[in-house]
Amino acid sequence: MLSTAPVTTILPVIDMARARDFYENKLGFRAQGQKPDGKFVYACAGGAVIALFPKEGGTKADHTAVSFQVPDVRAAITSLEKAGVVFEDYDFPGLKTVDHVCVLGSEKAAWFKDTEGNYLCIHEDIV
Repeated sequence: MLSTAPVTTILPVIDMARARDFYENKLGFRAQGQKPDGKFVYACAGGAVIALFPKEGGTKADHTAVSFQVPDVRAAITSLEKAGVVFEDYDFPGLKTVDHVCVLGSEKAAWFKDTEGNYLCIHEDIV
């Protein structure tokens, strides 16, 4: 029933102006505008939507909120770093990054936080 429904990922933000600057100027999203309920939305590939939602306390999540599939994770890292994005590095049992990249089964992944503390990921399928 829901498999054909459009998807919106809602990300809590403390400072809307700061968050919008990050999503528009560092990640390259094009603003679609503000909704009457206060959400600010961006259209994504495949009809998906990211909505920034003002929330005084921000996020409480310590997991990946959104993952973007890219054709070349290392090229995406280079491009995003040039825009000012800072990637996370991990060294946990079962999760270790090398030059920001972790190989997880059939994909390579790298994580970064937005200005509001939401964890975002880029991933590349390994063929």
